[in-house]
Amino acid sequence: MFTPEAALYGGRRAGRHELGVSLVELVVFIVIVSVGVAGVMVALNTGTRNAVDPMIRKQALAIAEGLLEEVELMSYTYCDPDDPNAPTATGSADCTGGTNGPNDEAKLPLGAEAGETRYSAATPFDNVSDYNGFDTATAVPIGIADLTGTVIPALAGYQAQVAVALQPIDVVNEMLRITVTVTHAVSNTTVVLEGYRAQYAPNTGP
Repeated sequence: MFTPEAALYGGRRAGRHELGVSLVELVVFIVIVSVGVAGVMVALNTGTRNAVDPMIRKQALAIAEGLLEEVELMSYTYCDPDDPNAPTATGSADCTGGTNGPNDEAKLPLGAEAGETRYSAATPFDNVSDYNGFDTATAVPIGIADLTGTVIPALAGYQAQVAVALQPIDVVNEMLRITVTVTHAVSNTTVVLEGYRAQYAPNTGP
């Protein structure tokens, strides 16, 4: 039976029901807020990380550029420049020991001749291919050093590696691809640079 009192209390109950929050709405609200907070935290973490990394990345890039330029400026001859046949050789077969001999600079795997090191005053690296496999973590001395072998203490956290690979252009001519990788262990920063060296002067030594 409808009475004014029933209408009054029924209206109050309906009003209270409309002002409540359902479980679904509460879950949706929590999800939206969580996503927003997560986004803010990611942005803060990225900003903090990038505020530290630029100097490390710039230093790694400078090391890589310097080492790549050093390798590219080396000779790229048929024979090891110390070979007396190097100035007149017309191919690897003319090197002392012939093709794949000890003085063939295209002999695989590419690498320095016996006794040659980056820091030696008497028998230094004298060809692009000599740098293949060079690693400052295993070289003597260990660490980033100049050509005299003087280690730079401020660069102790960096490591540099060089890879040199043959890139045939045609049957006669070849090109070398040089890859320099510099890493910083603490920040896990890595910089990789690549360059190419053509064999445009195969009889010109250092």
